[in-house]
Amino acid sequence: MNTPYGSKQLVNSMAASQAEAEELAQEAKRMKQIVVPDRFLSDCEMIAVGAYSPLEGFMTKSETDSVVRKCELPNGLVWGIPIVLLIGRDEASGIKANEEIALLDSGRTVIALMRVTEKYEYPKDVFCKEVFKTNDIAHPGVKIIMESPDIFLAGPVKMVNRPQRREVAPAYHFDPARTREEFAKRKWETIVAFQTRNPIHRAHEFIIKCALETVDGLLIHPLVGETKPDDIPANVRMKCYEALIKDYFNPERVLLSVLPAFMRYAGPREAINHAIIRKNYGCTHFIVGRDHAGVGSYYGTYEAQQLLSKYAERIGIIPVKFDNSFFCMKCGEMATMKTCAHPQENHLQLSGTKVREMLKNGEYPPEEFSRKEVISILIEWGKKK
Repeated sequence: MNTPYGSKQLVNSMAASQAEAEELAQEAKRMKQIVVPDRFLSDCEMIAVGAYSPLEGFMTKSETDSVVRKCELPNGLVWGIPIVLLIGRDEASGIKANEEIALLDSGRTVIALMRVTEKYEYPKDVFCKEVFKTNDIAHPGVKIIMESPDIFLAGPVKMVNRPQRREVAPAYHFDPARTREEFAKRKWETIVAFQTRNPIHRAHEFIIKCALETVDGLLIHPLVGETKPDDIPANVRMKCYEALIKDYFNPERVLLSVLPAFMRYAGPREAINHAIIRKNYGCTHFIVGRDHAGVGSYYGTYEAQQLLSKYAERIGIIPVKFDNSFFCMKCGEMATMKTCAHPQENHLQLSGTKVREMLKNGEYPPEEFSRKEVISILIEWGKKK
């Protein structure tokens, strides 16, 4: 099992008990209260449970600038994407240095308390160009930054109440300390993590089974924070994962747990953050796809694999890299160009994007694309939608 990133211990800034949470919620009534988008509340949770260890809060200007320009924190630790909180000028104007504020969700539930150590502005065009490699507002990550308010707040957070995710059963919410307990219980020393925001199709199944052959266990770790509107919702995806594990995996070697982070679609930079997160969850290996966390054509083929390989040793995780996989009609099975020499007309290329397009058009994906149990779940969802 891997050690936490940059420290011997995971960060833990959760309310220790229901009684403490209620006490903190009462204290919040005397503070300046700010309603913030769910995406930033996801980051509060990631900080509080230790998934972003060793971060204890939202980044300062010097930390943000260092990550943007050098892909590392000022102390030299590798980091891919700044973890920041943006609020409006009017809201920020009355906040003083070291003042404690309350962060609320849209229903005005207190999610976290934050001690504001710094207010600052940062050039968003520089942020986006370096992190996302584009300033195109059509890029979902760029859109989030450009359309967010202008004032960045830095400081540590204390979680009072978790953001509500009723679409996912509580049994699948394993914090980093809990996954580590489960890995130890199962006597897994080497664990490979698979990041996903899509249902698992045959190409995914192929690469994660190949990876599982080399380690003790597999963490299927779907992201359930904010994603693009056209992505398949978390509750539907969870049904697909359950069906696949039940019928096509050895459940003794697989742990399914959700990740509360939101998607930035930052490609190579996001692959770095995703690897750091999985190290904190205890994983020793991390699967990096051909177009990891990519969107559109903003990133080059295998660019995410190349960037993570550059930093993997410093992070302390082993990247597991695969060529583009496909179903070969001639071979009658999944393959890559390393294992199959048949002409491309025999290759059925698989992707989550294609699945969504077919469902949108009312088409039934072929079994070479995905298992029939998964297809049935997606078709039923598509009809209801």
